[in-house]
Amino acid sequence: MTDSTRTVFFKMDNVIQDYAWGSVTSIEQLFAIPNPDQKPQAEMWMGAHANGCSVITVNGEAVRLADFIATDPDAIIGAETQAKFAELPYLFKVLAAENALSVQVHPSKQQAEIGYAKEEKIGIARNAANRNYKDPNHKPELVFALTPYQAMNGFRQVAEIVALFQALNLEVINDLVATLAANQTEAGLGDFFAAMLSLEGEKKDAAVQGLLAYCDANQDQPLCRLLLELAIQYPGDIGLFAPLMLNVLTLQPGEAMFLSACTPHAYIKGTGLEIMANSDNVLRAGLTPKFMDVPELVANTEFTSMAVDQLLLAPTVAGGGLDYIVPVPDFKFSVYKQVDDLELQNTSAEILFAIDAPLTVTHHNGDTLTLEKGQSVFIPAYAKAYTAKCAGMFARAYN
Repeated sequence: MTDSTRTVFFKMDNVIQDYAWGSVTSIEQLFAIPNPDQKPQAEMWMGAHANGCSVITVNGEAVRLADFIATDPDAIIGAETQAKFAELPYLFKVLAAENALSVQVHPSKQQAEIGYAKEEKIGIARNAANRNYKDPNHKPELVFALTPYQAMNGFRQVAEIVALFQALNLEVINDLVATLAANQTEAGLGDFFAAMLSLEGEKKDAAVQGLLAYCDANQDQPLCRLLLELAIQYPGDIGLFAPLMLNVLTLQPGEAMFLSACTPHAYIKGTGLEIMANSDNVLRAGLTPKFMDVPELVANTEFTSMAVDQLLLAPTVAGGGLDYIVPVPDFKFSVYKQVDDLELQNTSAEILFAIDAPLTVTHHNGDTLTLEKGQSVFIPAYAKAYTAKCAGMFARAYN
Protein backbone atom coordinates (compact mmCIF):
# COMPACT_ATOMS: atom_id res chain seq x y z
CA MET A 1 0.00 0.00 0.00
CA THR A 2 1.47 3.37 -0.99
CA ASP A 3 1.32 6.48 1.17
CA SER A 4 -1.18 8.02 -1.27
CA THR A 5 -3.70 5.19 -0.75
CA ARG A 6 -3.29 4.63 3.02
CA THR A 7 -5.89 5.93 5.45
CA VAL A 8 -4.82 9.40 6.54
CA PHE A 9 -7.49 10.46 9.06
CA PHE A 10 -7.93 8.54 12.32
CA LYS A 11 -10.62 9.75 14.70
CA MET A 12 -9.32 9.47 18.27
CA ASP A 13 -10.91 7.91 21.32
CA ASN A 14 -9.22 9.74 24.18
CA VAL A 15 -8.71 8.95 27.86
CA ILE A 16 -10.21 11.40 30.37
CA GLN A 17 -8.24 11.51 33.63
CA ASP A 18 -10.41 12.07 36.72
CA TYR A 19 -7.85 13.78 38.97
CA ALA A 20 -9.42 15.26 42.11
CA TRP A 21 -8.72 18.89 41.12
CA GLY A 22 -10.66 18.58 37.86
CA SER A 23 -13.99 20.15 36.95
CA VAL A 24 -17.12 17.99 36.96
CA THR A 25 -18.91 20.30 34.50
CA SER A 26 -16.50 22.19 32.22
CA ILE A 27 -15.60 19.58 29.58
CA GLU A 28 -19.21 18.40 29.43
CA GLN A 29 -20.50 21.97 28.99
CA LEU A 30 -17.90 23.06 26.41
CA PHE A 31 -17.79 19.90 24.29
CA ALA A 32 -20.97 17.94 25.11
CA ILE A 33 -18.82 15.00 26.28
CA PRO A 34 -21.08 13.09 28.71
CA ASN A 35 -20.10 12.70 32.34
CA PRO A 36 -22.73 10.24 33.64
CA ASP A 37 -20.81 9.39 36.82
CA GLN A 38 -20.25 13.09 37.64
CA LYS A 39 -16.54 12.50 38.18
CA PRO A 40 -14.01 15.33 37.88
CA GLN A 41 -13.01 15.48 34.20
CA ALA A 42 -9.54 16.93 34.77
CA GLU A 43 -7.62 16.16 31.57
CA MET A 44 -8.45 14.66 28.22
CA TRP A 45 -5.27 13.17 26.76
CA MET A 46 -4.67 13.15 23.02
CA GLY A 47 -1.52 11.24 22.15
CA ALA A 48 0.48 8.07 22.70
CA HIS A 49 1.45 8.49 26.37
CA ALA A 50 1.80 5.17 28.23
CA ASN A 51 -0.42 6.36 31.10
CA GLY A 52 -3.34 7.29 28.86
CA CYS A 53 -2.92 6.32 25.23
CA SER A 54 -5.52 7.34 22.63
CA VAL A 55 -7.20 4.60 20.62
CA ILE A 56 -7.87 4.74 16.87
CA THR A 57 -9.59 2.38 14.43
CA VAL A 58 -7.33 0.67 11.89
CA ASN A 59 -8.91 -1.70 9.34
CA GLY A 60 -12.01 -1.96 11.51
CA GLU A 61 -10.12 -2.77 14.73
CA ALA A 62 -9.44 -0.65 17.82
CA VAL A 63 -5.68 -0.05 18.12
CA ARG A 64 -3.64 1.94 20.65
CA LEU A 65 -2.06 4.92 18.91
CA ALA A 66 1.39 3.93 20.26
CA ASP A 67 1.02 0.47 18.71
CA PHE A 68 -0.05 1.94 15.38
CA ILE A 69 2.96 4.28 15.35
CA ALA A 70 5.26 1.33 16.09
CA THR A 71 4.16 -0.43 12.86
CA ASP A 72 5.94 2.16 10.68
CA PRO A 73 7.34 5.06 12.72
CA ASP A 74 9.31 6.70 9.89
CA ALA A 75 6.15 7.04 7.79
CA ILE A 76 3.72 7.76 10.62
CA ILE A 77 5.56 10.30 12.80
CA GLY A 78 8.20 11.21 10.19
CA ALA A 79 11.77 9.98 9.78
CA GLU A 80 13.24 13.12 11.34
CA THR A 81 10.99 12.87 14.42
CA GLN A 82 11.71 9.17 14.78
CA ALA A 83 15.47 9.78 14.57
CA LYS A 84 15.36 12.59 17.16
CA PHE A 85 12.69 11.38 19.61
CA ALA A 86 11.83 7.74 18.73
CA GLU A 87 8.20 8.46 19.73
CA LEU A 88 5.40 10.97 19.25
CA PRO A 89 7.21 13.71 21.19
CA TYR A 90 4.22 15.59 22.58
CA LEU A 91 1.01 15.06 24.54
CA PHE A 92 -1.98 17.28 23.68
CA LYS A 93 -4.65 17.85 26.34
CA VAL A 94 -7.85 19.57 27.31
CA LEU A 95 -7.23 20.61 30.92
CA ALA A 96 -10.13 21.67 33.18
CA ALA A 97 -9.09 22.82 36.67
CA GLU A 98 -11.74 23.47 39.31
CA ASN A 99 -9.10 23.59 42.07
CA ALA A 100 -5.45 24.59 41.93
CA LEU A 101 -2.76 22.18 40.78
CA SER A 102 0.48 21.95 42.75
CA VAL A 103 3.13 24.65 42.41
CA GLN A 104 5.82 22.92 40.39
CA VAL A 105 9.07 23.15 38.47
CA HIS A 106 10.11 20.94 35.57
CA PRO A 107 13.82 20.17 35.08
CA SER A 108 15.71 21.03 31.90
CA LYS A 109 16.55 18.20 29.50
CA GLN A 110 20.12 17.96 30.85
CA GLN A 111 18.99 18.04 34.49
CA ALA A 112 16.37 15.36 33.77
CA GLU A 113 18.94 13.08 32.15
CA ILE A 114 21.35 13.45 35.10
CA GLY A 115 18.63 13.10 37.75
CA TYR A 116 17.02 10.10 36.05
CA ALA A 117 20.35 8.27 35.71
CA LYS A 118 21.17 8.99 39.37
CA GLU A 119 17.83 7.66 40.67
CA GLU A 120 18.05 4.60 38.40
CA LYS A 121 21.52 3.87 39.81
CA ILE A 122 20.34 4.23 43.41
CA GLY A 123 17.44 1.90 42.59
CA ILE A 124 14.45 4.09 43.52
CA ALA A 125 11.38 2.45 41.98
CA ARG A 126 9.95 4.54 39.15
CA ASN A 127 6.53 4.56 40.80
CA ALA A 128 7.92 5.39 44.28
CA ALA A 129 6.39 8.43 46.03
CA ASN A 130 9.86 9.90 46.61
CA ARG A 131 10.98 9.54 42.98
CA ASN A 132 11.71 12.93 41.36
CA TYR A 133 12.65 11.85 37.83
CA LYS A 134 10.27 9.43 36.12
CA ASP A 135 12.06 9.76 32.77
CA PRO A 136 15.10 11.50 31.21
CA ASN A 137 13.08 14.22 29.44
CA HIS A 138 12.22 17.87 29.98
CA LYS A 139 8.57 19.01 30.20
CA PRO A 140 8.05 22.40 28.58
CA GLU A 141 4.37 23.30 28.25
CA LEU A 142 2.08 25.70 26.43
CA VAL A 143 -1.42 26.51 27.63
CA PHE A 144 -4.12 28.13 25.45
CA ALA A 145 -7.12 29.47 27.38
CA LEU A 146 -10.63 28.37 26.41
CA THR A 147 -12.21 30.08 29.44
CA PRO A 148 -10.70 32.70 31.80
CA TYR A 149 -7.67 30.79 33.03
CA GLN A 150 -5.93 31.81 36.25
CA ALA A 151 -2.35 30.71 36.80
CA MET A 152 0.98 31.49 38.44
CA ASN A 153 4.13 31.67 36.33
CA GLY A 154 7.63 32.86 37.19
CA PHE A 155 8.92 34.99 40.05
CA ARG A 156 7.70 38.51 40.69
CA GLN A 157 10.28 41.31 40.84
CA VAL A 158 12.25 40.82 44.08
CA ALA A 159 11.35 44.31 45.37
CA GLU A 160 7.68 43.44 44.92
CA ILE A 161 8.12 40.16 46.83
CA VAL A 162 9.84 42.01 49.66
CA ALA A 163 7.03 44.60 49.81
CA LEU A 164 4.31 41.93 49.92
CA PHE A 165 6.04 40.03 52.75
CA GLN A 166 6.86 43.21 54.68
CA ALA A 167 3.16 44.13 54.56
CA LEU A 168 2.36 40.84 56.33
CA ASN A 169 4.76 41.73 59.14
CA LEU A 170 4.86 38.16 60.47
CA GLU A 171 7.29 37.91 63.37
CA VAL A 172 8.04 34.24 62.67
CA ILE A 173 9.54 35.01 59.23
CA ASN A 174 10.60 38.66 59.58
CA ASP A 175 14.27 37.64 59.81
CA LEU A 176 14.00 35.82 56.43
CA VAL A 177 12.26 38.83 54.88
CA ALA A 178 14.90 41.21 56.23
CA THR A 179 17.67 39.03 54.78
CA LEU A 180 15.98 39.09 51.35
CA ALA A 181 15.43 42.87 51.59
CA ALA A 182 19.16 43.28 52.19
CA ASN A 183 20.13 40.96 49.32
CA GLN A 184 17.69 41.45 46.42
CA THR A 185 19.56 39.20 44.01
CA GLU A 186 18.86 35.83 42.38
CA ALA A 187 20.95 34.17 45.11
CA GLY A 188 19.02 36.01 47.79
CA LEU A 189 15.71 34.99 46.27
CA GLY A 190 16.88 31.37 46.02
CA ASP A 191 17.82 31.32 49.72
CA PHE A 192 14.49 32.89 50.69
CA PHE A 193 12.45 30.49 48.54
CA ALA A 194 14.26 27.47 50.01
CA ALA A 195 13.89 28.78 53.59
CA MET A 196 10.16 29.42 53.19
CA LEU A 197 9.49 25.95 51.73
CA SER A 198 11.57 24.38 54.51
CA LEU A 199 9.52 25.86 57.37
CA GLU A 200 8.23 23.07 59.58
CA GLY A 201 6.17 22.41 62.70
CA GLU A 202 5.13 25.34 64.87
CA LYS A 203 7.03 27.85 62.74
CA LYS A 204 5.19 26.80 59.59
CA ASP A 205 1.81 26.75 61.36
CA ALA A 206 2.39 30.22 62.83
CA ALA A 207 3.42 31.61 59.43
CA VAL A 208 0.37 30.19 57.64
CA GLN A 209 -2.01 31.32 60.40
CA GLY A 210 -0.50 34.81 60.30
CA LEU A 211 -0.85 34.92 56.52
CA LEU A 212 -4.53 33.96 56.67
CA ALA A 213 -5.25 36.40 59.48
CA TYR A 214 -3.79 39.18 57.32
CA CYS A 215 -5.86 38.03 54.33
CA ASP A 216 -9.03 37.88 56.45
CA ALA A 217 -8.48 41.52 57.41
CA ASN A 218 -7.74 42.58 53.81
CA GLN A 219 -10.39 40.84 51.72
CA ASP A 220 -10.70 43.91 49.49
CA GLN A 221 -7.37 42.83 47.93
CA PRO A 222 -7.72 40.25 45.08
CA LEU A 223 -4.53 38.47 46.20
CA CYS A 224 -5.95 38.00 49.70
CA ARG A 225 -9.22 36.64 48.33
CA LEU A 226 -7.25 34.17 46.20
CA LEU A 227 -5.19 33.02 49.20
CA LEU A 228 -8.31 32.44 51.30
CA GLU A 229 -9.76 30.34 48.46
CA LEU A 230 -6.52 28.32 48.16
CA ALA A 231 -6.47 27.81 51.94
CA ILE A 232 -9.83 26.02 51.73
CA GLN A 233 -8.38 23.70 49.08
CA TYR A 234 -4.99 23.17 50.76
CA PRO A 235 -5.32 23.97 54.49
CA GLY A 236 -2.04 24.56 56.29
CA ASP A 237 0.02 24.19 53.10
CA ILE A 238 3.28 26.20 52.86
CA GLY A 239 2.46 26.70 49.16
CA LEU A 240 -0.08 29.33 50.25
CA PHE A 241 2.88 31.74 50.22
CA ALA A 242 3.57 31.01 46.53
CA PRO A 243 1.25 33.73 45.13
CA LEU A 244 3.28 36.32 47.06
CA MET A 245 6.44 35.16 45.27
CA LEU A 246 5.08 34.28 41.81
CA ASN A 247 3.26 36.29 39.16
CA VAL A 248 -0.50 35.69 39.26
CA LEU A 249 -2.36 36.30 36.00
CA THR A 250 -5.60 35.39 34.27
CA LEU A 251 -5.45 34.47 30.59
CA GLN A 252 -8.54 35.46 28.63
CA PRO A 253 -10.01 32.98 26.10
CA GLY A 254 -7.69 32.86 23.09
CA GLU A 255 -4.58 33.91 25.02
CA ALA A 256 -1.63 31.54 25.41
CA MET A 257 1.38 31.21 27.69
CA PHE A 258 4.59 29.16 27.59
CA LEU A 259 5.91 27.51 30.74
CA SER A 260 9.67 27.11 30.59
CA ALA A 261 11.86 24.53 32.31
CA CYS A 262 13.22 25.56 35.71
CA THR A 263 10.39 28.09 36.25
CA PRO A 264 7.89 27.66 39.09
CA HIS A 265 4.26 27.74 37.99
CA ALA A 266 0.79 26.48 38.84
CA TYR A 267 -2.62 26.36 37.21
CA ILE A 268 -5.25 27.77 39.59
CA LYS A 269 -8.59 27.60 37.78
CA GLY A 270 -9.98 27.42 34.26
CA THR A 271 -10.17 25.28 31.13
CA GLY A 272 -7.63 25.35 28.33
CA LEU A 273 -5.71 23.35 25.79
CA GLU A 274 -2.26 22.26 26.88
CA ILE A 275 0.54 20.79 24.82
CA MET A 276 3.68 19.46 26.46
CA ALA A 277 6.73 17.35 25.84
CA ASN A 278 6.27 13.69 26.80
CA SER A 279 7.46 13.64 30.40
CA ASP A 280 6.20 13.04 33.93
CA ASN A 281 8.99 14.95 35.68
CA VAL A 282 7.56 17.26 38.35
CA LEU A 283 9.37 18.83 41.30
CA ARG A 284 6.73 20.20 43.67
CA ALA A 285 6.83 23.45 45.62
CA GLY A 286 3.56 23.44 47.54
CA LEU A 287 -0.24 23.21 47.27
CA THR A 288 0.11 19.45 47.35
CA PRO A 289 0.00 16.51 49.78
CA LYS A 290 2.65 14.81 47.61
CA PHE A 291 6.39 14.45 48.17
CA MET A 292 8.48 17.64 48.11
CA ASP A 293 12.27 17.49 47.76
CA VAL A 294 13.25 21.10 48.49
CA PRO A 295 17.02 20.80 47.80
CA GLU A 296 16.38 19.10 44.44
CA LEU A 297 13.66 21.63 43.63
CA VAL A 298 15.98 24.57 44.37
CA ALA A 299 18.79 22.97 42.31
CA ASN A 300 16.42 22.86 39.32
CA THR A 301 14.99 26.38 39.67
CA GLU A 302 16.16 29.58 38.00
CA PHE A 303 15.56 32.49 40.35
CA THR A 304 15.03 35.11 37.69
CA SER A 305 12.15 37.55 37.86
CA MET A 306 9.72 37.61 34.95
CA ALA A 307 7.70 40.68 33.98
CA VAL A 308 4.02 39.77 34.04
CA ASP A 309 3.36 41.65 30.78
CA GLN A 310 5.91 39.45 29.00
CA LEU A 311 4.37 36.11 30.00
CA LEU A 312 1.78 35.92 27.22
CA LEU A 313 2.78 34.48 23.85
CA ALA A 314 2.03 36.82 20.96
CA PRO A 315 0.97 34.64 18.01
CA THR A 316 2.42 34.99 14.51
CA VAL A 317 -0.08 35.16 11.66
CA ALA A 318 1.03 32.52 9.15
CA GLY A 319 -0.50 30.06 6.69
CA GLY A 320 -4.06 31.08 7.39
CA GLY A 321 -3.77 30.63 11.15
CA LEU A 322 -2.07 31.79 14.34
CA ASP A 323 1.25 30.10 15.19
CA TYR A 324 2.41 30.21 18.81
CA ILE A 325 6.19 30.00 18.55
CA VAL A 326 7.94 28.06 21.34
CA PRO A 327 11.69 27.62 21.95
CA VAL A 328 11.63 23.79 21.93
CA PRO A 329 11.59 21.21 19.09
CA ASP A 330 9.18 18.80 20.83
CA PHE A 331 5.98 20.48 19.70
CA LYS A 332 4.37 23.25 17.69
CA PHE A 333 0.91 24.70 18.24
CA SER A 334 -1.40 26.67 15.96
CA VAL A 335 -5.02 27.80 16.00
CA TYR A 336 -7.25 28.41 12.96
CA LYS A 337 -10.50 30.35 12.79
CA GLN A 338 -13.21 30.18 10.13
CA VAL A 339 -11.32 28.54 7.29
CA ASP A 340 -12.75 27.18 4.06
CA ASP A 341 -10.70 24.47 2.34
CA LEU A 342 -7.44 25.76 3.78
CA GLU A 343 -4.52 23.62 2.59
CA LEU A 344 -2.10 22.55 5.29
CA GLN A 345 1.23 20.77 4.71
CA ASN A 346 2.47 18.26 7.28
CA THR A 347 5.93 16.76 7.70
CA SER A 348 5.21 15.29 11.15
CA ALA A 349 2.28 13.53 12.79
CA GLU A 350 -0.47 15.97 13.72
CA ILE A 351 -3.47 16.07 16.02
CA LEU A 352 -6.33 18.44 15.24
CA PHE A 353 -8.94 19.32 17.86
CA ALA A 354 -12.31 20.91 17.02
CA ILE A 355 -12.84 23.65 19.62
CA ASP A 356 -16.29 25.10 19.05
CA ALA A 357 -17.67 23.93 15.68
CA PRO A 358 -17.52 20.93 13.33
CA LEU A 359 -14.22 20.48 11.46
CA THR A 360 -13.95 18.66 8.13
CA VAL A 361 -10.60 17.44 6.80
CA THR A 362 -10.11 16.15 3.25
CA HIS A 363 -7.19 14.43 1.50
CA HIS A 364 -6.47 14.19 -2.23
CA ASN A 365 -6.73 10.38 -1.96
CA GLY A 366 -10.44 10.76 -1.26
CA ASP A 367 -10.31 10.37 2.53
CA THR A 368 -12.53 12.80 4.42
CA LEU A 369 -13.62 13.07 8.05
CA THR A 370 -15.88 15.45 9.97
CA LEU A 371 -15.31 16.01 13.68
CA GLU A 372 -17.81 17.50 16.09
CA LYS A 373 -16.55 20.02 18.69
CA GLY A 374 -14.54 18.25 21.38
CA GLN A 375 -13.33 15.55 18.98
CA SER A 376 -9.83 15.04 17.58
CA VAL A 377 -8.13 13.40 14.62
CA PHE A 378 -4.64 11.89 14.25
CA ILE A 379 -2.99 12.61 10.88
CA PRO A 380 0.23 10.68 10.07
CA ALA A 381 3.22 12.39 8.49
CA TYR A 382 2.69 10.39 5.30
CA ALA A 383 -0.47 12.42 4.56
CA LYS A 384 1.90 15.25 3.49
CA ALA A 385 -0.98 17.67 2.85
CA TYR A 386 -4.71 17.99 3.50
CA THR A 387 -7.41 20.65 3.53
CA ALA A 388 -9.45 21.85 6.50
CA LYS A 389 -12.85 23.49 6.66
CA CYS A 390 -14.32 24.91 9.88
CA ALA A 391 -16.86 27.64 10.63
CA GLY A 392 -15.39 28.04 14.10
CA MET A 393 -12.01 27.33 15.68
CA PHE A 394 -9.71 24.33 15.70
CA ALA A 395 -6.27 23.72 17.18
CA ARG A 396 -3.34 21.93 15.60
CA ALA A 397 -0.61 20.07 17.49
CA TYR A 398 2.45 18.96 15.54
CA ASN A 399 6.24 19.14 15.61
